[in-house]
Amino acid sequence: MDLTLTAILLGIVEGLTEFIPVSSTGHLILASEVFGYDAEQWKVFNVVIQLGAILAVVVQYWRTFWAVGMGLLKWAPMSVRFVRNVLLGFLPSAILGLMLKDYIDIMLGSPMVVAWALVLGGIAILGIEKVAKPGPMSGVGELPAMKSLGVGLAQCLAMVPGVSRSGATIMGALSMGIDRRTAAEFSFFLAIPTMLGATTLELIDNREALMAGAGPVGWGEIAIGFAVSFVVAIVVIKAFVAFVSKSGFGPFAWYRIIAGGLAIVLLSMR
Repeated sequence: MDLTLTAILLGIVEGLTEFIPVSSTGHLILASEVFGYDAEQWKVFNVVIQLGAILAVVVQYWRTFWAVGMGLLKWAPMSVRFVRNVLLGFLPSAILGLMLKDYIDIMLGSPMVVAWALVLGGIAILGIEKVAKPGPMSGVGELPAMKSLGVGLAQCLAMVPGVSRSGATIMGALSMGIDRRTAAEFSFFLAIPTMLGATTLELIDNREALMAGAGPVGWGEIAIGFAVSFVVAIVVIKAFVAFVSKSGFGPFAWYRIIAGGLAIVLLSMR
């Protein structure tokens, strides 16, 4: 397949799936099987284009970030708690990610791991949706420190490809009584330091190849994927928050189960 077309398709997949609980990384891995390209050659691309989706969060919530920044200058309690909660949610995955990076890289090469994680994650979402009792609407800056840390610990489950970072954080939040809208927005905000860290590590590990322009996938394809994922994610973020606030996460769970089950069948037939 043409490199430019592949970059566009992967950018669409990333933008569509980064912030909904279906696993963007898992879909990018499975996309390598569907589109027939070499996943290893596109490994750095898949990580870096996530920054396009992250930029979409910054643009979508720029007023929130501006208010927090202005509040920090005055040491306003709500702004301080907002930053504290995001840091507490980020630290567990940052620490474990550095410790387990080699094992994570091995799992990233296994489409079957992704397929099973999609199915099991879908079942988990249905179970949590049934028993969770979300509290009243709050906000990230109003969350207790221990709940923020709990969401961060839940995010660590997403180190298994196919689990879904947004799914793990949102379901972890719902399990602790956080309302759906705040759970989704907290997941968006946690994505910023988490994916910046992951991208930085990937760029450092592959800096020589990237600077030398080695391999078929270069900065041009990365730029295309980045731009496409940004545009698609802008649309998805607003629609996703509005949808889950009214309808919950059940439809995403059933999608995971069906997609994962189909992937298991097709991969087993190879």
